[in-house]
Amino acid sequence: MDGMTGAAHHLPHDPDELHALLLQAQQMLAEERASAQSQIAELEARLQRRDLEIQHLQLQLIKLKRMQFGRSSEKLAQEIDQLELRLEELETAQAVEAPRVEIPATERRQPVRRPLPAQLPRETVTHTAPCACPECGGELTPMGTEVSEELEYVPARFKVIRHERDTFACRGCDTVITAPMAARPVEGGLAGPGLLAHVLVSKYVDHLPLYRQSLMFEREDIDLARSTLAGWVGQVARLLEPLGEALGRHVKAGDKLHADDTPVPVLRPGRCKTGTGRFWTYVRDDRPAGEDTPPAVWFRYSPDRKGEHPRRHLQDFGGYLQADGYAGFHHLYQGGKIREVACWAHVRRKFYDIAEATDSPVAHEALQRIGNLYAIEREIRGQPPGTRCEVRRARAGPLLNEFKQWTNNTLAKLSKKSALAEAIRYVLPRWPALTRYVDNGLLEIDNNAAERALRVVALGRKNYLFAGSDAGGERAALIYSLLGTAKLNGINPQAYLAEVLTRIADHPINRIDELLPWSLTLPASA
Repeated sequence: MDGMTGAAHHLPHDPDELHALLLQAQQMLAEERASAQSQIAELEARLQRRDLEIQHLQLQLIKLKRMQFGRSSEKLAQEIDQLELRLEELETAQAVEAPRVEIPATERRQPVRRPLPAQLPRETVTHTAPCACPECGGELTPMGTEVSEELEYVPARFKVIRHERDTFACRGCDTVITAPMAARPVEGGLAGPGLLAHVLVSKYVDHLPLYRQSLMFEREDIDLARSTLAGWVGQVARLLEPLGEALGRHVKAGDKLHADDTPVPVLRPGRCKTGTGRFWTYVRDDRPAGEDTPPAVWFRYSPDRKGEHPRRHLQDFGGYLQADGYAGFHHLYQGGKIREVACWAHVRRKFYDIAEATDSPVAHEALQRIGNLYAIEREIRGQPPGTRCEVRRARAGPLLNEFKQWTNNTLAKLSKKSALAEAIRYVLPRWPALTRYVDNGLLEIDNNAAERALRVVALGRKNYLFAGSDAGGERAALIYSLLGTAKLNGINPQAYLAEVLTRIADHPINRIDELLPWSLTLPASA
């Protein structure tokens, strides 16, 4: 009480002074409160930025795991669920609360054993039944024959073909004449067309490096060094170059192409390290639009990823080019000779990664909307271009308009730095190219044809360290083209290449198109 009484004695007795003192105290409290609120807001913003950065790092980790381990990484659900990160809730307090659309899981199909190919040779083993019933000794009555088949493997075998050519001498002029024989694919070499085809298909289709093939031949007591095999590959590639050029002309003669590229490590001589080369693929495949033009894939190699390479590859092409958003393709669209068609699979992949990493309702809704567009494509696959165009305009057009409106509305409610905002910003600038397929029944909704063609390169990278040189990359591109085109046309690549190598050394260069996969008639045994 004494303290309070003493404090009270120091208060001014004048009401005006007392009022001024109270105002001053209130102002000080207001300033302190504003300062505290500012500090709190700054701390909250800092925490939000940190959480957002963690989000992006988590998302990149998911993508890297998927790139390294493939589809199996999509089974990392338990690890992802433990993160419990909801990106849009951390991005903004006013995040969109879109209802999550449950996508029904496809029913697991029961495996059905397909019958063994009828053309395989068959050997019959007869099993006899007892003469009498083992239970009572009674006479048995025939009821038919039960047949089951067993698939057996007979190891491949080598054989030596001896070429004996009679030689004659003319008594009148001493001219020596030797019986002619067909030119061999490797002049003076040991390998026949079938063996050469086997080496190339094993390397470029089955992804067996040459040193492994050399070890396999060694098990059969055949001494074929890796250097010998490499020499054969180089000679065959030189022999096939005109055929590769003919294939390129066929690919570029179409009105629409799918294009993509992928890196490949390449040894740089003299630098003791590898560089990064590039495989480019261009695919002509109009079968989904009901066309009967033979499909084909054309690979090209370059030592880097400069945009000048696709410009050189496609300088003779005019039409629609379906590709990803790589900036090097943009120069192709200047002038209007080539028109851009974008890929909805790339759009879907961005939202899919976010949905997997964060279980975002917004990302799931985007996936559902894109899935509706793909459902239409499944129904019209193989239909004529006119029918496809009519259906797309009537059904896909309204869905696309709704999707664009939804993206605009959603983007306004998201943080500019969020992964969802980045995914939407990928869509909007490409909208004309993404929707161009609606008005042209020949076009596709995505660029998966090119991505499927590049799988052979991706699988090969897992089996070798690098390409030996830029020349090796060019050889690989040529052989990938021919064997990939044979596979697209449902032709056994080894049988096709063996037949080509049997004929090409003596084949007229002006009729090289006759050796393209769809023009060549293979022997019945192939």
